[in-house]
Amino acid sequence: MNHQLQRGLSLQTGSFVVKIKSSIPAVARGLALLYAEYPIIEDSFADFHVTISQPSTWRRYFKPQVLFGFEGVSPFSPLPYDQAFPMLEWGMNWCVTNHAHTYLSIHAAVLEKNGRAVILAAPPGSGKSTLCAGLMMRGWRLLSDEITLVRLSDGLIEPLPRPVSLKNNSIDVIKQFAPDSVFSPVVHDTVKGTVAHLKPSSSSVTRAHDVATPAWIIFPKYVAGSATSLTSVAPSRAMMQVAENAFNYGLLGQNGFHALAKLIQSCQSYDFQYSELDQAIVLFDQLSLAVAA
Repeated sequence: MNHQLQRGLSLQTGSFVVKIKSSIPAVARGLALLYAEYPIIEDSFADFHVTISQPSTWRRYFKPQVLFGFEGVSPFSPLPYDQAFPMLEWGMNWCVTNHAHTYLSIHAAVLEKNGRAVILAAPPGSGKSTLCAGLMMRGWRLLSDEITLVRLSDGLIEPLPRPVSLKNNSIDVIKQFAPDSVFSPVVHDTVKGTVAHLKPSSSSVTRAHDVATPAWIIFPKYVAGSATSLTSVAPSRAMMQVAENAFNYGLLGQNGFHALAKLIQSCQSYDFQYSELDQAIVLFDQLSLAVAA
């Protein structure tokens, strides 16, 4: 893995091929741990060419740092050396949201069961990623933890299954909830707090080209001690909230408006409040069974 990564390793992640170059050991270890089941593409084509490297300055010896590179350009400021793998993950997200405009890209997790997709749209701290990880560990197929890709051509959801990014208390919650789960090493003091990445389920990776039909838009909120509740949301409010969470809604113009309107019309939208992950998963399973029936 190390030698191949230094030359350039082309990974198939959903519909995208990312060619990654790095000589940093933490990047190699993270890829070997979390991406072992992903296809490696042997030809030279890649949608995105990225690097994780150290700046060529005196700081590589004093307070070492890492840079994310895209097509020879560094779009972000350097981060501390121990944040190399999280920086790769964040950088790959940036590549998709800034360049894949045949989709309406929404900052939301998305999972599928019985052929129907649930979109979890919420700001940081809402419990979205915890809920996403819990659902995946209980049989839902992960399409994406961070980016919901709605195809402009037909409104279907394109999978982009990559490791689930968990932060702070959510890491221990999922480790206790699913003791057999596989995590990258925990990294502290990032801009997002303490972070670790959870390996996707094998079925999520092997079915990375199976699109899904959107059925629900859920706005989750974790509230300690609260009962599990699901409350209908009017389509007008749902459309406004999803538009606020979309990366390229304004850029797409009329195409973005029509894609979002079609998505809202095809889905049931709800506010969802929870405190117990097991109870939340029971409710989501009931939703999927109702559709299947």
